[in-house]
Amino acid sequence: MNVGLIGFGRFGKLLFQYLKKDFNIIVYDKNKLEKLSSLESCKIIILAVPISKIEDCLQEISPYVKTGSIVIDVCSVKEAPLKLMNKYLPKGIQTLGTHPMFGPDSAKETLSGAKVVLCKGSISPENFKVVKNYLDNLGLQVVETSAKDHDEQISRSLLLTHLIGRTLINFGAKELEIDTEGYKRLLTVLEHVGNDSIELFKDMNNYNTYAEKLRNNFSKALEETIQGF
Repeated sequence: MNVGLIGFGRFGKLLFQYLKKDFNIIVYDKNKLEKLSSLESCKIIILAVPISKIEDCLQEISPYVKTGSIVIDVCSVKEAPLKLMNKYLPKGIQTLGTHPMFGPDSAKETLSGAKVVLCKGSISPENFKVVKNYLDNLGLQVVETSAKDHDEQISRSLLLTHLIGRTLINFGAKELEIDTEGYKRLLTVLEHVGNDSIELFKDMNNYNTYAEKLRNNFSKALEETIQGF
């Protein structure tokens, strides 16, 4: 089966590494670009592009996506991409929102035990079951939820982690000769966010409708802590 992979950044390369064992992957990227007309041969199309590029990408590929194909995004925000897919893709195209809760660093060697979130768009129950079974067989923990619930929860987990990590980077936190185990564990946050682009951080904040509330609550809690002295 031909699978179209749009985007060949760090995460696109990771997907290619695992999916090439089971599918014929056709890569579409500015550095390795096939003609978009070949998308007509792809039963599955994966959008591995930044959230801010999803809208332009969908408008570009829309004329070439064949009826019955499944279009999947892998963004860390789910409501916005699914709405955009519904807006720009022709009728008869099935959509699925996914959020792989792993990356090029954590899944370099294996996917076993890692989580992936699935948010149903217009995908048929039969095809959803096929996709879910395939991910199960890869050793992934599949979590099914709504796009709304995903975005709300992810704002309090991934987004909060990145907010703290970026703050520590701006603060200049680094290894010290005189430290504590707690401080060492605090610095491990940098390992999770340091290799991710600032574009990803901005996109998570700009496209998640719950991000502003999270930032305000965190800022308020920090201010209350500081005012306690």
